[in-house]
Amino acid sequence: MRLLIVEDDKDLNRQIAQALEQSGYAVDRAFDGEEGQFLGETETYDAVVLDIGLPKKDGITVLEEWRANGRVMPVLILTARDRWSEKVQGFDAGADDYVAKPFHMEEVLARIRALLRRAAGHATNEIVCGPVRLDTKAGRVVVDGAPVKLTSHEYRLLAYLMHHSGRVVSRSEIIEHIYDQDFDRDSNTIEVFVGRLRKKLGVDLIQTVRGLGYMASPPREESGGKH
Repeated sequence: MRLLIVEDDKDLNRQIAQALEQSGYAVDRAFDGEEGQFLGETETYDAVVLDIGLPKKDGITVLEEWRANGRVMPVLILTARDRWSEKVQGFDAGADDYVAKPFHMEEVLARIRALLRRAAGHATNEIVCGPVRLDTKAGRVVVDGAPVKLTSHEYRLLAYLMHHSGRVVSRSEIIEHIYDQDFDRDSNTIEVFVGRLRKKLGVDLIQTVRGLGYMASPPREESGGKH
């Protein structure tokens, strides 16, 4: 999952980015409203953390223009604790949730997880696809009860496919969602990661749809189990 943080406080921006990266997300950062709006309109994000009080262009205006231009990614706004009016403005502009400053980082992480779950149609932190269980809170993968150790990019790829299980995901979409803006994006590496995941998971979870991409779907038991 790829996220954008738009926050002009450089220390807070860095702290949020580090917490999200440690939780397995690819993260891009912006420090003013103009830069944030540009990234939100030209890049593909699964969710955005957006401060209201930004230089050059305020967060409410940025959000309104995103929504007016058809950008539908979930947005978590950061507001001042004593400014209830900012929360109302944020929701009216198209925000999905808010956190009031100062906040605990765990709350931001939990709200981001919830936004991503809802966007993908999942009700809990645990996503199950056949024998594979992905715990988005703990960043843990279990197959038939046994934990599987993955690299950060392997985890991001599996998490994206499982969030969208049953849907064919193209290589270009995967690249847009698992790498941050500065990463050297090479479509060939997706095949490498898929191969590693199949070997580590040991189950027939990731299907190749020739000419289109990949799809996470549980093994078909009616056809005799793994094939």
